[in-house]
Amino acid sequence: MKRRIFYRWFCIFRQLNRILIFLSRNIHKTMSLKKSLLFVLLFTGFGILAAQETDSAKILKTFHSISSHDLLKITEELSSEKYKGRLSGSPEYLKAAEWCAAQFEQWGLKPANHGSWFQYFPNAYSEVYSKGSVKYTDLNGTEKELIFPDEYMPGSNSASGTVTGELVFAGHGITAPELEYDDYLNVDVRGKIVILETGIPYTKNDSVQGKWTPYSYHRYKFKNAIDHGAIGLLYVETIANPNTSFTEGFVYAHISEKITGELFAASGKEYKKVKEQLAAFQMPSFVLNPKQKVTISAETKNFPDSKSCNVVGLVEGSDPVLKNEVIIVGAHLDGQGYFGELFPSALDNASGSADIMAAAKALAQSEVKPKRSVLFILIGGEECGLYGSKYYADHPLFPIDKTVFMINLDMVGNGTGFYVSSGKSYPEIYSHFEKANQNFLHRKMEASEWRKSYSRPRSDAANFENAGIKTLSLWTSGGVFPVYYHHPKDKTDVLTPEIMEDAAKLLYLGILGVANDGI
Repeated sequence: MKRRIFYRWFCIFRQLNRILIFLSRNIHKTMSLKKSLLFVLLFTGFGILAAQETDSAKILKTFHSISSHDLLKITEELSSEKYKGRLSGSPEYLKAAEWCAAQFEQWGLKPANHGSWFQYFPNAYSEVYSKGSVKYTDLNGTEKELIFPDEYMPGSNSASGTVTGELVFAGHGITAPELEYDDYLNVDVRGKIVILETGIPYTKNDSVQGKWTPYSYHRYKFKNAIDHGAIGLLYVETIANPNTSFTEGFVYAHISEKITGELFAASGKEYKKVKEQLAAFQMPSFVLNPKQKVTISAETKNFPDSKSCNVVGLVEGSDPVLKNEVIIVGAHLDGQGYFGELFPSALDNASGSADIMAAAKALAQSEVKPKRSVLFILIGGEECGLYGSKYYADHPLFPIDKTVFMINLDMVGNGTGFYVSSGKSYPEIYSHFEKANQNFLHRKMEASEWRKSYSRPRSDAANFENAGIKTLSLWTSGGVFPVYYHHPKDKTDVLTPEIMEDAAKLLYLGILGVANDGI
């Protein structure tokens, strides 16, 4: 660093020397007034260069203040037992939000919602009090209890109770007459437990997919199963799945593909071939062997009138005109919650929240102030349906036409490089982050173009983009540890604090660059 600063000063003095030599050789040709003016300009330019050098030193001082140690402390706090996985809508989530707001206040940010740190919105949720259980009886009458979390997970919004019944596979659980598709066409699920695949059969990213999108939501699949008379549900996907669908008396759980294959085999079906039939729109629904019954137990309580919030902190711009423009930096704060066992939700997304907070502290305390205002938003309700980002898009705290861009961080705690989606679509913005990485971080960094998705939105960035805001998404690439997605093993010990530190540094430099640039 000292070598770099010395070199810059050397270049400045070398240029000055060249100018002085030129003046001495041509002084007889120069009038006194012109000489005076030239020297004024010379030393004014020298002062500007010196000021720039001083600003660079101040920026680098703040840059080096961002540490992996501090980031890990924030991540450990948010992933701790006291917040019970930060399930959006829960009292524990609100406690985590209050802790984050207290840090913002301590670091010198301002509350951005008319004097409040919080932007509240409705957010129903269900508390899961135990792991519950899933048991099935094989053709020999032997009962097998599935193993948590590898073979099953409790349903996040299951009703409390126990159901026992015969099994029916109903494909994706879709009834769409306008698409000439009905997974329930040839099966009767009344009084039965249905097995459903997630998603939809149509996978191309074009306008046709948009017609299928309404049928991809979990809440639709649950309601459709109930409308057809099912008493329970097994969802083929062993991940925690917070959502707000709830029906009294309807009990469900998630099971693995391995267990699904075992259940199918007892009825003479090969799970792989059934999946191939689904992909070919063949609607291969069938009734499983009636000797094979399943029992699902759950212990839950629903809270339909709860609320959640976004945490909003502002670093006000220093320019009297440009401060009316805003840059938004966001990451979802909520996690998967508690399923009889803590889901710490460290990578997804305490890591992104920690990076947001570190960048907020750096920018708030930086001696070089942003000319444009910067809004830091820790977003609630992402895991249960992008509630917080949708609420902000519908109720923006700053005018959309005054919002320069938004950058969203999700799962940035494990890796060796960076990936910026939509970076190629907004080169005037992305270039600031690209230069910061090239000059100071030297990580592998890739970018993509923005592409319209016809499927349901999967990231908070989509709601900002749909609202008319230029949006980048920052991810990490080159995973160092296994990724435990929506899993109790998503703990801080599978994070790489070094990449988190560099992500926060990248944010600080990139945001400051955009904030002070004449874009």
